[in-house]
Amino acid sequence: MLLVCCVVLPSYSQRVLSLDDCRAMALQNNRQLQSATLNQQLAENIRKAARTKYLPKVDAVGGYEWTSKEISLLNKDQKSALSNLGTNASSSITSSVSDLLQNLVASGMISAEVAQQLGGLASNLTTPLSQYGDAFGTQIKNAFRTDTRNLWTAAIMLRQPIYMGGAITAANKIADIGEQLAASGLDLKRQETIYSVEQTYWTVVSLRQKEQLALSFRDLVKKLDDDVHKMIREGVATRADGLRVDVKVNEAEMQITQAQDGLALAKMLLCQLCGIDMNENITLADENSESVNVSSSVISESDSITSRPEIRMLQNAADISDQNVKLIRAAYLPHVALTGGYLLTNPNVYNGFEKKFAGVWNIGVLVQVPLWNWFEGSYKIKAAQTAAQIARLEVTDLEEKINLQVAQSRYKLSEAVKRSKMANENLKSAEENLRCANLGYKEGVMELADVMAAQTAWQAAQSQKIDAEIAERLAQSGLQKALGNLK
Repeated sequence: MLLVCCVVLPSYSQRVLSLDDCRAMALQNNRQLQSATLNQQLAENIRKAARTKYLPKVDAVGGYEWTSKEISLLNKDQKSALSNLGTNASSSITSSVSDLLQNLVASGMISAEVAQQLGGLASNLTTPLSQYGDAFGTQIKNAFRTDTRNLWTAAIMLRQPIYMGGAITAANKIADIGEQLAASGLDLKRQETIYSVEQTYWTVVSLRQKEQLALSFRDLVKKLDDDVHKMIREGVATRADGLRVDVKVNEAEMQITQAQDGLALAKMLLCQLCGIDMNENITLADENSESVNVSSSVISESDSITSRPEIRMLQNAADISDQNVKLIRAAYLPHVALTGGYLLTNPNVYNGFEKKFAGVWNIGVLVQVPLWNWFEGSYKIKAAQTAAQIARLEVTDLEEKINLQVAQSRYKLSEAVKRSKMANENLKSAEENLRCANLGYKEGVMELADVMAAQTAWQAAQSQKIDAEIAERLAQSGLQKALGNLK
């Protein structure tokens, strides 16, 4: 009993996958889709960043600077004059008093003794005056000293754009279009992934049915081989007939091997697309069906191609080119911005020159008006307009090519439907032909070659039926992809 369980249990380890399962796993595990999703998130953050251009910016800055010389408001002669203010004044007073006393002595108004006494008195008065004047002048000189060799600064600055020539609006529109472009790119990768999965899925189904057909054909040929060898033993058939059937059996075995090898490789590719281990044993839900369930949905002739992500992406690129023209033009228009902030310096000049931090609020308007640039702006605008025209032409060209692709896909689908109907009719004829050939050979009215030809025709009809049904299913997917409706 345990041995039976061990034999039966591995059969349940196979994973049965439907087309929807394969699609879901591929969309979840595909790396290109993951990259496109991240690209969409990137575009979303860029759009949010562009919105902040409308808002004021606030910055805090600070710094320290050492210079070898300080700023001097007085020259050397002025500094020397202030340092010797009292001495110079005292000398001038002494000289004036001496000249006055000499004149008074000469005129006889005072005697020489009185003049000498008065001169000594003046000398006693000018000495403290000289000292006080020098000290006062030195104070004035020091008050004018800036001491800017060590400069500390700190500031908070605010900038609010008022008019930037339309550059901020254009940049925001470009960011919006960029987000749409990323979404279209994600949609394109999704549709490409789904289309690849459907192609591989139905290829696996086709190869599985070809394998079953090869097995059925081998059993059919083997039965004929057994009948021929019995007839050889009974003497009603030749050894050449037996060898001919043996060759046919070997060919059938080779067809089985080829079908199995192709099936294994196709399943490995499907596993890779679905993001599972390539060596995992999987079974598809449609593998063992006698015929492919072809969808009967009708696609209207008026279906639009505007849902094609390629069209949307190229249209987005053209829209970005239009906004780029506005962005370049804005660079050569007047710009107006509101500025404001608070500035701290040490030393400061707001109460003389003080060795401490002090600051001041400020607000202003900044206007920038380009005057002359040798027509650089005109050339750049014309170049951007030309690029926008090229983008529009590319959109029109792509629309024409996609319309042609849609028309070709419709013809392929129509042809596949007709082939499928013809293949089913041919199969019925081949089955009847094989039945008549087997009956005629048993009754001795037909030869072995006729039976083998009928078997080959039956196999070809079965193969054509499988190919026609798969082609019809793939043609439907191809048309949906051409219309951008593959979801």
